[in-house]
Amino acid sequence: MSLTREDVTYVANLARLEFSPDEVTALVDKMGAVLDYAQTLSELDTSAVKATEHVLAVQNVFREDVPKPCLTNEQALANAPESEAGCFKVPRVME
Repeated sequence: MSLTREDVTYVANLARLEFSPDEVTALVDKMGAVLDYAQTLSELDTSAVKATEHVLAVQNVFREDVPKPCLTNEQALANAPESEAGCFKVPRVME
């Protein structure tokens, strides 16, 4: 699939990422290769392949639901860059 610099810049903007012009050029090729590979995979006939949730047979993947002590609020916020009123404070992402 052919991607343009504008496509990469648009996706980067949606993800709130900033790239230099050289990085955008490299990403055009890399993202294009990923999309080309996905296109190749979508062309395979998988009608005879049984649908699976896991590649390996998995039995009872759930553990017992046993209550355990949780972190205190102070412990949870100990490594937070910023906190306010006992909550994590994060940068605004919506304008």
